[in-house]
Amino acid sequence: MRNFTYQKVNNSKMKWILGLIFLQLLSYNLTNGQSVGKIRGRVLSQDTNEPLIGANVLIIGTNLGAATGVDGSYIVLNIRPGVYALRFGYVGYQTKIIENVIVNSDQTTTINVTLEPATLIGQEVIVVAKKPIVEFNQTSTVVSINKDDITALPVQNLKDIVNLQAGVIDGHFRGGRLGEVQYQIDGVSITNPYNNSSILEIDRSLIEEVQVISGTFDAKYGQAMSGIVNTVLKSGSEKFILSGEIYGGDYFTGDIKRYPNNYSYSPIGIQNTQISLSGPTGLPKTTFFLSGRRYYNSGYLFGKRRFSPFDKHDFEKKKFTISGDSKLVPLNYRLEWSGQGKVLNTSISGIQISYQNIFNYIKAKNYNHSFRFNPDGIKTNYTTSFSHGISFVHTLSSRIFYKLNLRQNYFLYEDYVYKDLYDPRYLEAGPAKGDANYEDGAIVQGVDLGRFKQETHSYLLKGELAWQATNSDYIESGFEFQISKITFGPPGFFIYTSIGGVETLQPREQYPKMPGLRTYHPLQFAAYLQDRIEWNDLVVRAGIRLELFDARATIPSDLQNPANSITDAPPSYPKRTSMKNAIAPRLGFSFPLTDRTSVYFSYGHFYQLPGLGLLYDNADYSILDELQAGGISYGVMGNPDLKPEKTIQYEFGYKQALSEFFGTQVSFFYKDIRNLLGVEFVDTYTAASYGRFTNVDFGKAYGFTISLYQKNLNYITSSIDYTLQYAFGNSSDPRETANRAAAGKDPRPRTIPFNWDQRHTLNISLIYNNPSLITFSTILKMGSGQPYTPEIGTGFGADLETNSSRKKSFVLVDLRIERMFSFQTFNFTVFSRIINLFNNHFVNGFVFANTGSPDYSLTPAVHRSALNDPSRFFEPRRIEFGISFNSK
Repeated sequence: MRNFTYQKVNNSKMKWILGLIFLQLLSYNLTNGQSVGKIRGRVLSQDTNEPLIGANVLIIGTNLGAATGVDGSYIVLNIRPGVYALRFGYVGYQTKIIENVIVNSDQTTTINVTLEPATLIGQEVIVVAKKPIVEFNQTSTVVSINKDDITALPVQNLKDIVNLQAGVIDGHFRGGRLGEVQYQIDGVSITNPYNNSSILEIDRSLIEEVQVISGTFDAKYGQAMSGIVNTVLKSGSEKFILSGEIYGGDYFTGDIKRYPNNYSYSPIGIQNTQISLSGPTGLPKTTFFLSGRRYYNSGYLFGKRRFSPFDKHDFEKKKFTISGDSKLVPLNYRLEWSGQGKVLNTSISGIQISYQNIFNYIKAKNYNHSFRFNPDGIKTNYTTSFSHGISFVHTLSSRIFYKLNLRQNYFLYEDYVYKDLYDPRYLEAGPAKGDANYEDGAIVQGVDLGRFKQETHSYLLKGELAWQATNSDYIESGFEFQISKITFGPPGFFIYTSIGGVETLQPREQYPKMPGLRTYHPLQFAAYLQDRIEWNDLVVRAGIRLELFDARATIPSDLQNPANSITDAPPSYPKRTSMKNAIAPRLGFSFPLTDRTSVYFSYGHFYQLPGLGLLYDNADYSILDELQAGGISYGVMGNPDLKPEKTIQYEFGYKQALSEFFGTQVSFFYKDIRNLLGVEFVDTYTAASYGRFTNVDFGKAYGFTISLYQKNLNYITSSIDYTLQYAFGNSSDPRETANRAAAGKDPRPRTIPFNWDQRHTLNISLIYNNPSLITFSTILKMGSGQPYTPEIGTGFGADLETNSSRKKSFVLVDLRIERMFSFQTFNFTVFSRIINLFNNHFVNGFVFANTGSPDYSLTPAVHRSALNDPSRFFEPRRIEFGISFNSK
């Protein structure tokens, strides 16, 4: 076993405009095409090369199809991403079946067919389609990863998949801040408006396809400045299918100096069990999909239970009584339950109705080095989240359909040692205490008294209309309405109160100038119009989007008298925040130079509200009633009246099919980032000042990506991409200006590299897939070091030069190898996966400012505690073994 934001809209004119747009959209029965694709092409006679009028085109296994027109062309809309077989039939001609036709979200798959006159009745020809090595109908950088590639690669969840894409660095898309990406499931947002992050962690067993847009994107997408991640989840089937995956493993490293207490390998240190079942429900044309997963990871950071939280030591005499059992305790473990349920009904002709629910429950601890000998005093984190709702799709004709989505997104995060604020163990244990002379100040008694809760209820109504107006003109329009209830803050805290003349620790739910839980109800609305014109390989995508936001909060009417407490000053009163609006144009072109080469260009304005937690946090200006010049600091005040942040993006690219098997793409990008969240300082009438969030920060990002990819060559699929990127601005964090001012440094704007400015990134992936023999895959990721601030400047009397030095580069290699065995009713796969093969201990993490290294400091006595903290290193090598199965 192992040892363990714009113009203000507050007039009636804009409200009337909004109402007219909304009514117009409803009159069109608005709805969706975001998570569907389409197939188009022509059917010709092989003998005469003339169009066959009225030929039948059918997607086998579905009720989708079309008949060819006078020029032999056909279009099939509203197809879920996946792999299909097409049947082409015409009287007097052979029937032809095209297999392995891949359909991706929001993309057009072109299948042109020639039919040969039949010599025998019932004669049928089967052809296997090959996906074009280069997709010429895209006007920006779009990558679609299907379930087969996801299964073959050494990845486990959506986050792993996204971070493999060119231009994505630890969740930052092309130099943007975190939280500038919208995450969607089947075309509907699952983003938590509190911090603009995904509410769900999605396991690969649920995924049909992932579409990652890291460049510019169409007007149908909003509330994002840097990228879109749209995940299409699996649906039920017409026959019963049972599948699952079971694996175990552990971290394995011989480096017990950096990773103490990792002496041996335990196959149950990591445990994963996942089961999926799909099939017919027994009701007419109704299918279901159910999946559940339990995952446990004991982690690689441990503590020893040397003390109990309830110990009472003699700190004055330095006497510490060891009362614990000295057992190893996991201090960065994770327990997760997750799953999906979906029911789909197509019993009414032209109508699809579905209900879907995806959920997560996570219990975890975050390592705290100070509590390594008192592990029971650390807080535990609990996350409960789900997204569920009804989708209604109505196909009005072969050229027009609409979709309505009604969804609730729920997210709850809590951390505490004991759930109940009034649990007597809080007062019995008391606050955490340690001694600087005992084990570098380790906590030897008490518990972490911190408590936090963040809860979001979001209700979304989304409608979209898709209309193939002509063979070359595809029009989409839609609206989104979202209302949220956001609650956050400490659900109670502990303060010392004088009781009988004795300072005694007491729980409190509210206290003056220490607010507990706060609740807000923001509103968001958006509408868009998008046109996609496709003339053979010439593609034009143009659209415009309107965004509206109402924080539904108040701010002081006079910021120079924020708490209305300055005598003889003009009075200040709470003023309602104004509605914010933004109009975002988008434009893209893809132009063929030859039948194997194309160029593309795209441009757009992209708006996004900062995480609403930053708008609302510390936004009660009444606490400033005693603000004085040179007095105490009240922190940075929130600002519910913030405008949206803005990015103007440009992208230019070149694509070429070098052969049937090889293709290349070069993409140049530039981002002008404005109105970023930052801090301004407001002077009051008494010459005091305070910090306040506002839209003052700025930045730029530019660079290029070169990709080379290979497909359709025997059993091998591979890709390599290199990204050169420059990302800089005046601050990496919204609070950076305030922090510099508090430290007595110059807070004025200056241009510096962002913390995530990783100049060079190289990704290589290779898949060898021979089902009768073996499947092998590997991912190699190389990156240059990100910036850090050195401890000493370069000139006489120099201040710290922010982000003027670079951390060292890194290389990460992951592997997966598997062997499939086929039996009468099931296919079984035995696999092994190794993450961080070479046990790299550093990947752009913590470094000592005086050396740039995580391993040593020039002042070891000062940094003694940090030098003994193993959490500063990157996650070590992880080895897993398991089996997966699926019924035939």
